[in-house]
Amino acid sequence: MILSGSKQTANSSSNHLSKYFMYRIFNPTSSRNMRDAGTLIFRVIIGLLLISHGFPKLQKLLGEEPIQFASVFGISQSTSLFLAMAAEFFCALLVIFGLATRIACIPIIITMAVIVLSIHGDDPLNKKELPLLYLFSYGYVLLTGPGRISLDNLIYKKRSGNR
Repeated sequence: MILSGSKQTANSSSNHLSKYFMYRIFNPTSSRNMRDAGTLIFRVIIGLLLISHGFPKLQKLLGEEPIQFASVFGISQSTSLFLAMAAEFFCALLVIFGLATRIACIPIIITMAVIVLSIHGDDPLNKKELPLLYLFSYGYVLLTGPGRISLDNLIYKKRSGNR
């Protein structure tokens, strides 16, 4: 009798747990903490991925070799390289830390738009795929903001007096 009671309790607990997970999986909304954690993870991942493109540009700028880079809109190769590096390295760092996040997204979006429309304008979609993914990812961050787990949020709270 005791044994069957514990089986019922175990079945009841597992049934409750499975209902909870089904609710969480199919619920179209999520808790604020999960959204903020997801936003942080997204910012860090896209930031690190973009830095992997910006860091070689920084090395190229600091190196001794002559600069060979696309010249767009009548801007010199070295200036184009510097602008692309600043967006892909320094602005990506700002997005990772959530500092001036929305402002930092703008040069990245512009850089990706130039790559898609000018540099790879005549190329097939598979050449534009990665810059398009970056463009829309950083566009998403621009629209949604950095979330609560960010330096922007800490600064905002301090300025507004909210804790």
